[in-house]
Amino acid sequence: MKLPGPDHPITIMPTPQRVRVILGGQVVAETSRALTLQEASYPAVQYIPREDAAMEMLARTPRSTHCPYKGDASYYSIAASGRQAENAVWSYESPYPAMAAIKGYLAFYPDRVDAIEIG
Repeated sequence: MKLPGPDHPITIMPTPQRVRVILGGQVVAETSRALTLQEASYPAVQYIPREDAAMEMLARTPRSTHCPYKGDASYYSIAASGRQAENAVWSYESPYPAMAAIKGYLAFYPDRVDAIEIG
């Protein structure tokens, strides 16, 4: 486990706007409670509470990855309007203590859904 710091900063802030994720013309998630995670020089990521996602559209996959700063990520595929987006969603279900704010949240790959709208 590594801690964020000057060499690898990570900030988590409430997203002031509404966030909506769309696939196949269907809203997969919509919230006004998203968190914006900014990690080092990577693009910012919107983390959405599970309660604000259509979990019935998501199916857990066997894929998992490890981040030395956040912990182990689980993955989900999305089925919407006859479309399938494989491993399009990830979640840190038991994040390291420094990243506890994202527990119970989902993040979506922008290139695997039709849109992530902010505003």
